[in-house]
Amino acid sequence: MNCNSVTFKKMVRRDKLPDLMARVRECIESGRFLDTRHLVERQGERNINRPEVLFVLKNGHHEKKKDKFDAIYKSWNYSIRGRTVDLRELRIVVSFEVSGLLIITAIELKR
Repeated sequence: MNCNSVTFKKMVRRDKLPDLMARVRECIESGRFLDTRHLVERQGERNINRPEVLFVLKNGHHEKKKDKFDAIYKSWNYSIRGRTVDLRELRIVVSFEVSGLLIITAIELKR
């Protein structure tokens, strides 16, 4: 299972990735992911570190009702929800591009 095995340029609104969590985990484990500038800024503002983000991506669950289609980039933004080791509940938003996984933002859900 390859994290970039789908042609993303031709993706339309109805084409969501099957086996999302397996693809996310494969990209994380193989190092095929990029942090966006937005993520880095939000991590600083929200006191969320990279190990917490990666832990949630590896161990969380797909929160399908929070997925959104980005018409500008013609791709889906997927929501992954989970708890960190110290039980902080986070939502991590990701997308895919040809080179792999983009980690878009991290949100703490309960304070």
